[in-house]
Amino acid sequence: MDEQTPHSPSRRQVLRTGAGAAGAGLGLTAAGTGAVHAAPGTVPSAPGSVPAAAGPAPAATPARRGATMAGVPFDARSTVRVGIVGFGNRGAAMIGHFLAHSWVRVVAVCDPVRAKAERAAAQVVAAGRPAPALYVNGEEDYANLCARADLDFVYVATPWESHFAIARSAMLNGKHVGVECPAALTIDELWELVDLSERTRRHCMQLENCCYGRNEMRVLRMAHAGKFGELLHGAGAYHHDLRALMFSPTYYEGPWRRLWHTRLRGDLYPNHGFGPVANYMDVNRGDRAVSISSLGTPALALAEYRKEHVPSGDPSWKETYVGSDRTVSLVRTAKGRVIRLEHDVSTPHPYSRVNSLGGTRGVFEDYPPRIYLEPDHRDDRWGDFSAYAAAFDHWLWKEHANPPGAHGGMDYLMVYRLVQCLQKGLVPDFDVYDAAVWTAPLPLSHASIRAGGAPQEIPDFTRGEWQRARSGVDSVKPV
Repeated sequence: MDEQTPHSPSRRQVLRTGAGAAGAGLGLTAAGTGAVHAAPGTVPSAPGSVPAAAGPAPAATPARRGATMAGVPFDARSTVRVGIVGFGNRGAAMIGHFLAHSWVRVVAVCDPVRAKAERAAAQVVAAGRPAPALYVNGEEDYANLCARADLDFVYVATPWESHFAIARSAMLNGKHVGVECPAALTIDELWELVDLSERTRRHCMQLENCCYGRNEMRVLRMAHAGKFGELLHGAGAYHHDLRALMFSPTYYEGPWRRLWHTRLRGDLYPNHGFGPVANYMDVNRGDRAVSISSLGTPALALAEYRKEHVPSGDPSWKETYVGSDRTVSLVRTAKGRVIRLEHDVSTPHPYSRVNSLGGTRGVFEDYPPRIYLEPDHRDDRWGDFSAYAAAFDHWLWKEHANPPGAHGGMDYLMVYRLVQCLQKGLVPDFDVYDAAVWTAPLPLSHASIRAGGAPQEIPDFTRGEWQRARSGVDSVKPV
């Protein structure tokens, strides 16, 4: 490998600093197995292009070891009992959304930093609920939380490289599980999550909050109503200048997020952009993502920021950054549609998720939101997107017009809908197949960039179920 490869870590480093073996070996796992390379001729080259070097034939789709989880409802329950693992910035911000609902009980909390777990427990008590059990005895104490008999759901908000292990432990212990982005780090791990979900009959969900943004949900309903005609293309991104936060000595628990820029060139955080556009196009529900081709810029911006803002004796000066400052990926679907994904957290840029959708009748583009649809608009002038609110806002946004919390309220709505589905015994809005597809660009974009932009096959994690139309985030309001 031409990336910096850290030495083997301690277990503490895996959860606290992100210097885990999962990260060190990701390039080999993602780029060195047949499972992620398209077979010669599988993805046709564009006319006049130079053929990519033939890679190994893709591994056959593994046989299903349990029935599909597509369309499988939760068991209804009067009280939803939750365990939360990880109380960094994300976990600490999310616990209040679980406590906002009277039918939810936070039974157990886990973090290797005792003070963080204790603050979370105090928040539970302050909300008038029984004190939760604490799991603070090292980085593997999550396994003891998952083994409890009085839990229905485990929420995971830890550094990325621990998501797979904790989700695996939760399902093996009979719990449904929801993880923050990304769900796992390799294609092999994604397949294992799919297989475990099917074998254990427990849902494993990528809790993608951007799927519940007001604009995203309105565009989704408009697309399903045919306002865009036949869908042709979409785009999603994560443009967020994180330089100051990644070099902050206090914002993250150790430098784990910055260290990923020493290991991978690809799209480190595809889910925010990919999830909503996949919903618009009914990926896994009538269409599927087939391949991804990625290119990346040089990695210059983090080193430049360090030179200007970080003292010379700081440990970060030992780091070599290889992660592309901006990655651009094109995803092709089975219906021939194109999805553009972008990732940039290293350069100066106002926040944007791009969030666009185009079809034979017009186009929507976000940041700022604007729309052009025939026959509603004319003379090549953008129309007012807010004019479609009354007719097409999702029922969640009509029921909760001003949801509390960060990210414009979509965090609150995501948790509300999750625990509603758990309590009422509904089919979740997304499942393990969505988690796998939305996360697959992480390892595959890295593999594609290393291969000069050559297309990489996106596995059919549904094993053919994608051809069956079914509901998703565009849900019907339950009685």
